[in-house]
Amino acid sequence: MKYILVTGAYGGMGRKTAELMKKQGFGVFAFDKAPGIAEDNIIPITADITDEGSVKCAFEKVKEVTDELYAIIHFAGIYMLDSLVEMGTEEFEKAFKVNLFGAFLVNKIFMPLLKSGSRIVITTSELAPLDPLPFTGIYAVTKSALDKYAYSLRMEVQLKGIYVSVLRAGAVDTGMLGASTSALDAFCEKSKLYTCNAKRFKSIVNNVETRCIPPKKIAKKAEKILKTKNPRFAYSINRNPLLLLLNALPKRFQLWVIKQILK
Repeated sequence: MKYILVTGAYGGMGRKTAELMKKQGFGVFAFDKAPGIAEDNIIPITADITDEGSVKCAFEKVKEVTDELYAIIHFAGIYMLDSLVEMGTEEFEKAFKVNLFGAFLVNKIFMPLLKSGSRIVITTSELAPLDPLPFTGIYAVTKSALDKYAYSLRMEVQLKGIYVSVLRAGAVDTGMLGASTSALDAFCEKSKLYTCNAKRFKSIVNNVETRCIPPKKIAKKAEKILKTKNPRFAYSINRNPLLLLLNALPKRFQLWVIKQILK
């Protein structure tokens, strides 16, 4: 049996992916801070990907079962909307620790279990290759950094025959969207600099998130990456046409358009 590791395995995308991979005959190590109960071919492991000791402990548990992983699929992450000049220092640091440092830590510690032909799949965002919008800065910057990290990692580990791919997903129907809406509501209430702007931005976010796709589509895309002989680096799904159109404009026009909409 081939084994894979899924982080954020009990969130929307992670859960659907773990279930699909189980049906495909993989053994799944399901990492989460609050995992569920064991199932056939799904082994839940409690792990905080931002804590080195926790990840090393998880490594030892995996080693008790196998000394080889076919793939690591990263879904653990947080979706944060806030002002870059009003958000707290702890929130800023947390975004980087969960969205970037966690992937680095898991890949570093589990690298000895990856062999030639293994895959690392990292979920970034449709925003990663695009210019950030107001109040999405912290999320876009961390996901852009994660995307660049993934490309750098692919450049490096290709020398060992390991493939790294990113899933640049748009809005997905998970609990994360509800959390982001709540966070945006809280931001609109607490912001002293951007009260009017934030409320207008909220209407834009609501329109974008109505185009969300079910998590099973992300799971199918992850399956495709695992089954493709030579997977490419980037796979996009559900990209927003308005965001693509905006980013096709010169930067000075992008700035002008957003200012006109939100001022």
